[in-house]
Amino acid sequence: MSLTDRVALVTGASRGIGAVTAQVLARRGARVAVSARSVGDLEKVVAGIIAAGGKALAVPCDAVEVTQVDAMVQRVVREWGRLDILVNNAGMGTPTTPVETISPADWDATVDLNLKSAFLAIRAAAPVMKAQKAGRIINVASFAGRRYSLISGPMYTAAKAGMLGLARHMAGELGPFGISVNSVAPSIALTARVKAKWEAKTSAEQQAILSNIPLRRLAEPEEVATVIAFLASDDASYVNGVCIDINGGSYMM
Repeated sequence: MSLTDRVALVTGASRGIGAVTAQVLARRGARVAVSARSVGDLEKVVAGIIAAGGKALAVPCDAVEVTQVDAMVQRVVREWGRLDILVNNAGMGTPTTPVETISPADWDATVDLNLKSAFLAIRAAAPVMKAQKAGRIINVASFAGRRYSLISGPMYTAAKAGMLGLARHMAGELGPFGISVNSVAPSIALTARVKAKWEAKTSAEQQAILSNIPLRRLAEPEEVATVIAFLASDDASYVNGVCIDINGGSYMM
């Protein structure tokens, strides 16, 4: 699954699944632009990729601000001349609070970060990919969008379900231009942020979750990133409008 000479942009790439995805894409030959609001963390990701022999670029951006998202895509194209792969990973979980305690402002902020961000990035990238007559877009949704979240609230679940619907619609709209749009739906992956939530649970709570996973363990971030890399590659050239579940068997269709 070589990605040599491909140009990739990964949002939400300062840590967790986004950072690991950027590393995996770079190891497979892609030039990778990483984006998030945290400049210092982005620079660490870039430094690690370059130290490993890859090519990377930090493009700081607030993923819910349209002018910044447009500028992010334009920066990548100015730097490397094209954009072949877009990974929409920007997002964050929420506390598992009861619905009656959620403020409309908190709801809007969560949906914006997890869903509007993907829309804005696709909106900015689509003209570039249409001109190329080729592109790969991958939305990082969640098990929550397939069922419901075990560690976040309903606004997170709603946003991730929206990402799946957005990917299907975009697959139909952009497919005639040679652009595939797919999703991945990971269950709980042991990023640093999720580890803190996981370790705060009691042993009984952890076992209750693990008992519903046939593989009896949580995912590692790289196990998500390698599936994203597959969807970004020529090996997935006829895959469009699908969601690949990465959940150890806890949700099956």
